[in-house]
Amino acid sequence: MSTTAPTSAPDLDKLHAFMGKAVGDMGAAFHAVLILLGDRLGLYKAMADSQPVTPTELARRTGTTERYVREWLNANAASGYVQYDPATATYMLPPEQALALAVDGSPAFIPGAFQIVSSCFHDADRLEDAFRTGIGVGWHEHHHDLFHGTERFFRPGYLANLTSSWLPALDDVVPKLERGAKVADIGCGLGASTILMAKAFPASEFFGFDYHAGSIDLARAAAARENLSDRIHFEVASAKGYPGTGYDLVAFFDCLHDLGDPVGAARHVHATLAPDATWMVVEPYAEDTPEANHNPVGRVFYSASTLLCVPASLSQEVGAALGAQAGEHQIAETIRAGGFTHVRRAAQTPFNLILEARP
Repeated sequence: MSTTAPTSAPDLDKLHAFMGKAVGDMGAAFHAVLILLGDRLGLYKAMADSQPVTPTELARRTGTTERYVREWLNANAASGYVQYDPATATYMLPPEQALALAVDGSPAFIPGAFQIVSSCFHDADRLEDAFRTGIGVGWHEHHHDLFHGTERFFRPGYLANLTSSWLPALDDVVPKLERGAKVADIGCGLGASTILMAKAFPASEFFGFDYHAGSIDLARAAAARENLSDRIHFEVASAKGYPGTGYDLVAFFDCLHDLGDPVGAARHVHATLAPDATWMVVEPYAEDTPEANHNPVGRVFYSASTLLCVPASLSQEVGAALGAQAGEHQIAETIRAGGFTHVRRAAQTPFNLILEARP
């Protein structure tokens, strides 16, 4: 492969500005690994009280080695993740960072996102081949960090929004769930969304479906730990072939755009709903034009889409490859193509669009 030099002289000020941005990205990439290690080794959790600590004290608390911990702390201080006091040579995790890095149930908890990033680095060779050949890479073909990281990344958002705002935004859904409804959660992964709904609505029965058998095994184990196995039934099934009919609510959490044939899935949902039932489609937040998504959130979603969502769709029949930034208009048109006549935006967050579809 040959290279071609720029045809005009570069603007040195713009070059220097870009190099500064690139250096920032290099630091972020290296630091992502340190976030993973801090999560796995319990370093952030050991600092969650936001009290000053020395490297020696933190190493003792976590059963790690002081010299590594000292370097890790300085990297975190340089990144703005911890604060350093030169007068006492101590480090402190501020309460805001503790909420994001050390509290599993927090709506701001982010280590799962870096676990997803880890899986992408593990799979870089496979993804390089996909770029060259156009083949897909199925969800099941990725490193296991993807499955666990996805559950840990999305669960805080579900805890913060699902039962308090998303479901109440749907017409007449919460009263049905309170009385006792039949619910299908498609693409349920490790079952975080299914379990959360089942705990909130004890009169209802839930069915979680995912084509990845390993995820279903973990979802069943999670339901058993919560003593919910009598009301949640996890099965291996695709979005176009999951069993059952008469569902009062079908939910797709951040997965419609990953499907090879999302229109076919929409038709199947339409065929499995009870009369006057609802399909809730949760998708990554996106505007309808690429340029409107050229921002920090769009950067995350386009990158994840390149590495995960588009390859997943291209590994399946049809290979529609909507991508994680398809936008409300394209998602709504996909839903309508499946036979739905009523589609509206019911709710939104900075990271999600929540669409309500009815036959």
